[in-house]
Amino acid sequence: MNLRRNFHRLLGFSVAVILSAAVLSPQQNPAPVSIEVRADQPQGSLAPIWNYFGYDEPNFTYAPNGKKLLGELSALSRAPVYARTHNLFTSGDGSASLKWGSTNVYTEDAVGNPVYSWEILDRIFDTYREKGIKPLVEIGFMPEALSTHPEPYRHNFPNGSIYTGWTYPPKDYQKWAGLVFQFVRHLRQRYGDAELKSWLWEVWNEPDIAYWRGTPEEYFKLYDITVDAALRAFPSARIGGPDSTGASYPKAAEFLRQFLEHCAHQKNYVTGRIGSHLDFISFHPKGSPAWRNDHVEMGISRQLASIEAGFKIVASFPEYQRTPVVLGESDPDGCAGCAASRDPQYGYRNTSLFAAYVAEAIASTYALAAETKVNLLGSVTWSFEFENQPYFEGYRELATNGLDKPVLNTFRMFGLLSGNRVALKSSAALPVEEMIRSGVRGASDVNGIATRGERSIEILLWNYHDDDVLAPDAPISLKIEGLPLAAKNALVEHFRVDPTHSNSYTAWKGMGSPQNPSQVEYESLEHAGHLQLLDSPEWKSVDGGTVKLEFPLPRESVSLLRISW
Repeated sequence: MNLRRNFHRLLGFSVAVILSAAVLSPQQNPAPVSIEVRADQPQGSLAPIWNYFGYDEPNFTYAPNGKKLLGELSALSRAPVYARTHNLFTSGDGSASLKWGSTNVYTEDAVGNPVYSWEILDRIFDTYREKGIKPLVEIGFMPEALSTHPEPYRHNFPNGSIYTGWTYPPKDYQKWAGLVFQFVRHLRQRYGDAELKSWLWEVWNEPDIAYWRGTPEEYFKLYDITVDAALRAFPSARIGGPDSTGASYPKAAEFLRQFLEHCAHQKNYVTGRIGSHLDFISFHPKGSPAWRNDHVEMGISRQLASIEAGFKIVASFPEYQRTPVVLGESDPDGCAGCAASRDPQYGYRNTSLFAAYVAEAIASTYALAAETKVNLLGSVTWSFEFENQPYFEGYRELATNGLDKPVLNTFRMFGLLSGNRVALKSSAALPVEEMIRSGVRGASDVNGIATRGERSIEILLWNYHDDDVLAPDAPISLKIEGLPLAAKNALVEHFRVDPTHSNSYTAWKGMGSPQNPSQVEYESLEHAGHLQLLDSPEWKSVDGGTVKLEFPLPRESVSLLRISW
């Protein structure tokens, strides 16, 4: 059984740390890792692609823990945070369950006339506005009254298929267009042009699989009609698609090519002219973790392969080489609502392995965008929270019952980065091409990103490996050069996510895994879930514009060093 997980399950917090060190003692003298940062070598701007989040269940938006989490996301940095959710058009009473939600925006009267209702929808978008969140508005799914095959309509995940009546094309495309127009018009009237200009809009979700029970051509028709209706209601809307699945799979790659070919060179279903309006291009790369006898083995190679394949398809169209790209769901696996209690390969989600994976994946996404020369706008993490579920059940989420998981602190670290990247070189960095070809199954990838502010340097470092097994720490020798010669001292703050820092899961297990924590226990767990310093801030001498630091970096950990003068 995985030793780290076994320690945390059976032993108290401090005892686990001591015994982990004892187990590691036979593995002496791991290779030192040299990391060099050049503060005087700018590498261009660092776009905040990480500040996009998504989830299936729109009604969790205004639930108590949903509102709490949205507030925390909004506070990550000065950059706007976007939220994407499914089921904004789905019929129902507003109750939520796993992979399900509803707003009931569209029904029909006895003679078939449209009836629009915005009450539930307004609760969702009012919450976004209240919490300072920008919507990435997903236009879908099919209301029951418009579906060509409405029954059965509501699914009962995880029992049976989720692809029920909401997945089908409309029985009347004109009524669909009317719904889209009234929907966008209502939001424009409620929130105003200035606000809506900062939003993003998209048509449907994953139409290349069973989320869409029509043909590709029927989706292209839906896309054109939806875009036309949205732009008639709000001409400044930035709208795109198709949010298809990972392009490392041949069927998904072909669908993305067909969609771009339609938008670039084929007849528009509304205007009859060649070409369709396309403000951004979106697709969904996913990884593939597996359970290997006694531990989780992550599958980052699959996710990175899909990112690379999708970027190359976009870049192959001269018309779209500068069109923004949004990775509409970019995640370690494909089922946020599946629990580790049923599927052990999802056990990574509670731990700092998820935190390290996210740092690795985002950094590799930046690298692949630069390599393929695409205009990367955002990367959506399909993780939010689930109401009325057990603590740390192992869903892909940022918080559980209001307690921040370790992965949320990786996003807090990204939020502390400045907007201007500087040079960083690590002796233990793996090429992205190698990770695509064979994952991270041999040596760990120990790498980083560095940025420069007006009077500071921020350095994000991670130690990532696909296999969730115990391993020795990486001894880091960090040298920062190119600081102002006038600076004689620098304040060093070292933030850390690892099994014993910024980790509510370890703290919860150390309490005995309570499902009904007391108020005192809950407040302690809240504190444990926040981003923590590894040590107290300290002043270091700056010698000729250079600062040197040494420290261990455990596997499955992320560090953020902020050096200011």
